[in-house]
Amino acid sequence: MSHSTYEPKTPVTGSVTPPTGGSVKAVAISIAAAVGGFLFGFDSSVINGAVGAITAHFALTPLMAGLTVASALLGCAVGAWFAGGIADRIGRVRVMGVAAVLFAVSSVGSGLAFSAFDLMAWRITAGVAIGIASVIAPAYIAEIAPARIRGALTALQQLALVIGIFVSLLSDAALASVAGGAANTSWFGVEAWRWMLLVGLVPAVVYAIIARRIPESPRYLARRGEYESAAAVLSRVLDVSIDDARRKVDQIWLFAVEGVEVVGASVPG
Repeated sequence: MSHSTYEPKTPVTGSVTPPTGGSVKAVAISIAAAVGGFLFGFDSSVINGAVGAITAHFALTPLMAGLTVASALLGCAVGAWFAGGIADRIGRVRVMGVAAVLFAVSSVGSGLAFSAFDLMAWRITAGVAIGIASVIAPAYIAEIAPARIRGALTALQQLALVIGIFVSLLSDAALASVAGGAANTSWFGVEAWRWMLLVGLVPAVVYAIIARRIPESPRYLARRGEYESAAAVLSRVLDVSIDDARRKVDQIWLFAVEGVEVVGASVPG
């Protein structure tokens, strides 16, 4: 359905029936989406436990060691810059899937790096994924959460980020302890610092699975003119009737596409 021919199908004034169990569903979906924040924290911090061993392994100067660690920030800037535009074209959930793939590939590439420049390239790739996750997760949560708990749910991204940092450092410490040091070999004759980077594959795979199961943002669907799909998502997530969901979609469409703010219409929740 094209934007130019779309006409709202339900009145867009007044309120909708309050949801009953929708908050629980919205919280569950928001927690799932916040895994991107976990990966943000995990991938940005996991190299801290490995940097000493990496410096020794590749005989890096202090400058090169610093560049290797900081290279992820370059990718982060790129990912954050382009994430919004790409998400508007292909959808929030698909962009999450792209980020998950980049997280997974960069984790494996970093763990198998054969030179400092190779590692730097993979860290930049991880940074792109971090930048995407930092933009998409809070945006998606804000677009799918009920109004009365939206602020709390968008904070999940920051909570997940901090948990990711904690888990990455805990993982680094555990792997170094098992091997007797980050530079020592561990399972299958692979150095512990490589395992520190490889373990990021696990949450990346979890994120990829989540990205395939959560619903697309109703705001994105409404902007594309996919009215019934957007209403179906809202009805399921917020646990409201399909008519109430259609009324809410009309509000979204008028505001997002036409720039019209509907006064007196309340968001479920």
